[in-house]
Amino acid sequence: MNNRHFLSTQDWSRSELDDLLDQARAYRQSKLGDALQGKSIALLFFNPSMRTRTSFELGAHQLGGKAIVLAPGKDAWPIEFEVGSVMDGETEEHIAEVARVLSRYVELIGVRAFPKFQDWSVDREDRVIKAFAKHATVPVINMETITHPCQELAHIMALQQHLGTDLKRRKYVLTWTCHPKPLNTAVANSALQIATRYGMDVTLLCPTEEYLLDPRYMEFARQNVAENGGSLTISHDIESAYRDADVVYAKSWGAIPYFGRWDQEKPIRDAHQHFIVDEAKMALTNKGLFSHCLPLRRNVKATDAVMDSPSCIAIDEAENRLHVQKALMASLARPGVGSGE
Repeated sequence: MNNRHFLSTQDWSRSELDDLLDQARAYRQSKLGDALQGKSIALLFFNPSMRTRTSFELGAHQLGGKAIVLAPGKDAWPIEFEVGSVMDGETEEHIAEVARVLSRYVELIGVRAFPKFQDWSVDREDRVIKAFAKHATVPVINMETITHPCQELAHIMALQQHLGTDLKRRKYVLTWTCHPKPLNTAVANSALQIATRYGMDVTLLCPTEEYLLDPRYMEFARQNVAENGGSLTISHDIESAYRDADVVYAKSWGAIPYFGRWDQEKPIRDAHQHFIVDEAKMALTNKGLFSHCLPLRRNVKATDAVMDSPSCIAIDEAENRLHVQKALMASLARPGVGSGE
């Protein structure tokens, strides 16, 4: 069975990603289609959503399909993911049944499941979505787990709108910012992957080495540089990182060495509130673009002036979620890609 999933952009070739972006641009020009006529997608949300749910549900509708939205543990039975577990607790059914039953109903399955923020050695295995991919007989789409591949495509699409399709050697700064809570590393992992995939000169700016990303994603970035050109630089110096940047992408993420130990990380985080993206930092750039995946806490991650400036393309990026996900659903729903039989 040729069952293609979309769990990470690293699993797709550069030409395949380019094809998705081309189709997304076509959907931006003409939003309606029939690629999902008579078809459906199950969207499972283990965590809250605004942009993801809206863009997937609306996208399916605009392509003639139907989206079934489920929140396991709330409006659907709690699901067990452990192999060999004795299910005498809160969970009512096992992923082995859930994924296969849904595969008989729908042509696609989308999953959004954040880390538990207790043990990174466990969370980095991405067990929830991998279990869906293992047991489902239709394509599974990552709607954000420990990576956010749909956001990656929307981000690159926005950059290409403003800088042209060839992004090679553009200076790209992925900067950590402060936040009052420990956050998932998913968008940072994804930004690092996709910017290096498109040959940009990437600077990862973070307060200390403790905020470097998981070695898996650092290695993906190095592989991407070797294959696509560009470069990868690690920096803890704000001024040199921002200087002459073409793009500044902001995100807060938790320090992996302190994963599950928020009280110990908080003093470090509080000491680096000056990593906020403000007008003075953006003035160092090469008239650089600013973006963020949203939601963004204003005057914590970025100032009002930055968010309201013409250089901010966060809204374009958010809009593009709709277009790239339609392209993705249309691609994966083609005959022969997956089968519920």
